[in-house]
Formats: sequence, structure tokens, C-alpha cells
Amino acid sequence: MTTVAELMNEGLLSLGPSITVAEAATMMGERRVGSALVMDGDTLLGIFTERDIMRALGEHFDAAKHQVSEWMTRNPITVPPDTAARDALKTMLDGGFRHLPVMDGERIIGVVSMRDLSGLESEA
Repeated sequence: MTTVAELMNEGLLSLGPSITVAEAATMMGERRVGSALVMDGDTLLGIFTERDIMRALGEHFDAAKHQVSEWMTRNPITVPPDTAARDALKTMLDGGFRHLPVMDGERIIGVVSMRDLSGLESEA
């Protein structure tokens, strides 16, 4: 059984809640990632994704100046590192999202994405 710990990305991009949508988009583009964790110190507040950028820009002409805390998904679903990859995929498909934070207790250790899980179908 493949676990999320084996597939997750440990190179996390974390942002403070007051970062603007434009600043977050720039950082995400530079790092070539589709999501960023919104943190207050070691506490996970939310997740901000490429979909949030599109939603913000589509709804407000000046959204680029707004804080990510206005657009992030608050208190996102998380999984422990020993979660079966197939279970994580089901959680993501059922919830309609593409990024899933991985937490070891109270500590964030990674993010698993749909892309990370895309090879599961070839396993059997």
C-alpha cells in the first residue's frame, strides 16, 4: 500500500494571512506550485490555490490587492502521513479539491496533490 508520505511534496510554500493575492500568485509561479499553505506561525489557517486566484480575479477587479485570507479555504481537510494514497485520492475527488495538506500530529509536513496521485491507476 502506497501512503501519502511516499508521494507528498515536502517543499512547502507557506504564506502569512496578510500576503496579497498578487504576491501569493507571484510566489506560487516562481516556485511552480499550485497551492500555498496559509500559516500563523506553526498553525495552519488555510490553503490558497490557483483556483482561489482565478475566483478572486473573476469576482473583483482589484482582487490582486486583497489578502489571501479573504480567498483561502479555511481549516482545510488534512490527512496523516500513513494515509493510503488511494484513500487520499478518494477524499480529494469527493471534496472536489486538488491539494491535501499532510500533518504529523499538529505539524504540517507536506502537501499531496492530484498530480502526485496520478500514477495510482497504473498500480494494481
